[in-house]
Amino acid sequence: MITNTELEYKGDLYPTKIVAFEHEVDSVCFHTDNSVILKVTVLRDSLIRFRFTTKGYFSNDFSYAIDKSHSHGYNFLEVSEVEDYYQIKTSKVQCRIQKIDMRLSIFDLDENVILEDELGFHWEESYEYGGNIVKMSKASKDGECFYGLGDKATQLNLKGKRLENFATDQYAFQKDQEPLYKVVPFYIGLQNKQSYGIFFDNTFRTYFDFCHERRNVTSYWAEGGEMNYYFIYGPQMQDVVTTYTDLTGKPELPPLWALGYHQCKWSYYPESNLKEVAAKFRELKIPCDALYLDIDYMEGFRCFTWNKEYFPDPKRMVAELAEDGFKTVVIIDPGIKIDKEYSIYKEALKNDYFCKRADGPYMKGKVWPGECNFPDYTNPAVREWWAGLFKELVSEIGVKGVWNDMNEPAVMEVPNKTFPMDVRHDYDGNPCSHRKAHNIYGTQMARATYHGVKRFAYPKRPFVITRSAYAGAQRYTSSWTGDNVATWEHLWIANIQVQRMSISGMGFTGSDIGGFAEQPSGELYARWIQLGVFHPFCRTHSSGDHGDQEPWAFDGEVIDITRKFVNLRYQLLPYLYTMFWQYIEEGIPMLKPLVYYDQEDIQTHYRNDEFVFGNQILVCPILEPNSLGRRMYVPRGQWYNYWTNEEVKGGKEIWVDTKFDQIPLFVKAGAIIPKYPVQQYVGELEFDELILDIYYKEGKEKSVVYEDAQDGYDYKKGRYSFLSFQTTGKEKELIIQLHKEGKYDTNYSKYKINLVGLPFKVKMIEIDNVEVSFDKKTLENEAYLIVDKGFTALHITGE
Repeated sequence: MITNTELEYKGDLYPTKIVAFEHEVDSVCFHTDNSVILKVTVLRDSLIRFRFTTKGYFSNDFSYAIDKSHSHGYNFLEVSEVEDYYQIKTSKVQCRIQKIDMRLSIFDLDENVILEDELGFHWEESYEYGGNIVKMSKASKDGECFYGLGDKATQLNLKGKRLENFATDQYAFQKDQEPLYKVVPFYIGLQNKQSYGIFFDNTFRTYFDFCHERRNVTSYWAEGGEMNYYFIYGPQMQDVVTTYTDLTGKPELPPLWALGYHQCKWSYYPESNLKEVAAKFRELKIPCDALYLDIDYMEGFRCFTWNKEYFPDPKRMVAELAEDGFKTVVIIDPGIKIDKEYSIYKEALKNDYFCKRADGPYMKGKVWPGECNFPDYTNPAVREWWAGLFKELVSEIGVKGVWNDMNEPAVMEVPNKTFPMDVRHDYDGNPCSHRKAHNIYGTQMARATYHGVKRFAYPKRPFVITRSAYAGAQRYTSSWTGDNVATWEHLWIANIQVQRMSISGMGFTGSDIGGFAEQPSGELYARWIQLGVFHPFCRTHSSGDHGDQEPWAFDGEVIDITRKFVNLRYQLLPYLYTMFWQYIEEGIPMLKPLVYYDQEDIQTHYRNDEFVFGNQILVCPILEPNSLGRRMYVPRGQWYNYWTNEEVKGGKEIWVDTKFDQIPLFVKAGAIIPKYPVQQYVGELEFDELILDIYYKEGKEKSVVYEDAQDGYDYKKGRYSFLSFQTTGKEKELIIQLHKEGKYDTNYSKYKINLVGLPFKVKMIEIDNVEVSFDKKTLENEAYLIVDKGFTALHITGE
């Protein structure tokens, strides 16, 4: 019988007084008299890492989330000691660590508190599993708002919410349901017009409480591992997001076709059915670049096999689809069927590549093929083997993309829908249980898939999409929001999910247009496609159990609306591609919630519906049935209604009339929006002009256009075209200046310039200081002019 009360004590433990510290280059370590160590590392002047251990030493420092290819550096670092605290000062912030209890506070250089501990770091010993339950609580100011945390089906502003991070297969999830498929333990705080970020890099099951339990306390904790978090200072939300995205990494450019419209269903088979779908798209002239094959293309759901009855000659079929402009994307799940005649299974068994239970036997679980074993993707040797398996699919058959599903990992007929927690993983030489590896299992599968597809698609770029992901997965893969439902509420959820993913580093994301489960009405599908074309990843996907969900499954009006909006997406491809370039170059999110766009305006802090697509297009979907208009908030500045060209002054909520074939769309005054002609698929047409829609503004505005060969890696060698435009509008003058960078020469030779909102009649046009003739009647009636692409300055003068 244990009588020692100290051993029986299972409550929270805290650091005691600091007894020593040492400073070495960019790090400062503080030691307490109860063996707690805090290591503070300054990576940048605005990026500081805080790492705690309670055992007197640190375990191996390893993270799947951090992009190790990027180096960091600071401009200024000063460490000093005063009577009650130690101070670490950079050129952006100062951090104070209290000597008595290790609680810390972070201030700006004007002594304003940005973030301070409430209880600070504390922990609870985990007697069941070993190690600690690690906890952190921060004081929250009145009016503080919280954003981010990746894929959450709730309000954009997380104030008052408690959320859980544990990758979970949540079929037909509901609003506010927790947890979901992805784990991004990163949030953004905003108070007193200052933004900061916290990235809690811990792969165990984690929780975040944003003033839910206690009004003025924000806390986060994990069921194991270290208290290891990064503090990011803005003060602008843009700075926080770009720093976080740079820390966890950015993808390479996708091929342009991956930004086109995609069609998917569980399942298209046999081959004749897939061909009918392809033919119907071309017949109806609804652009489409990719068709997806779900698990029924396989032989008994065995990965890397083909059902020869349904698809007797997949290489021929894929080639024929390619001739008509369709890329084929196939699904690959992690479950490998236990079948002694199945070569993939035999190879993995021979090399001991499967996950094992704690006592030695292989992890066994039921998925679509029946009983399966599961590769341990945290083992580098397994990832290398897995990558090699894509040779036949990609280089021989010609598949252009791979879709990873069920990789939370999902397991059927067990209470928790996933692996037992005693399953063991290599974790890149840091052996652990599934408690630690669960949240990164899907990311490591997607990582291995990405390297395989990239290897065999070369010299073209790879395309991979995953359902489950941890922070940093954006380096390897795109994603979608999982098994949603054909309801108006889910349309609302999808809008918020993709905005949140965008400011959480995972920009290349979309939802299943129309809903995966159940059947949408024609009106709901039309409204969803009107939103979905403004998401970076654009795909209709349905379970097939509840009826057809191709555009032609609805009436002619819905077909026309689908065509109209998919056409608009294809016209906007150069704008979307430019958004992606800015995302990978600078970490700028492709979708910007209004609070990101203008955090100074308190009216944006609780807006959910409106977002800025790229830098200059404002989108507000219709989210209710029978709506021919809605109220929406237009952010500060001047905007043009896309449909009517009517100019609107922002900074207020307005009523916007719409039709069934429209949603509220506005373009920022001064913007130059590049457009291609409508194509049925990327690369179908050779065209000789780039359309530039120029929206007049009195004052200055910058716009950019990025282009390259649309696939391949020449862009990394400088073979790209980056156009920087500046418009300067005056009372009777519009000046357009153009600067070009890069060695890529586009195929077109001229710009078709559409002038919107010009407040004067044109008297004279000069190109590079040379007056040119123009058709005054055409310009006045149709408001466009044709200009050679080589110009550097265009002056339009009014009467």
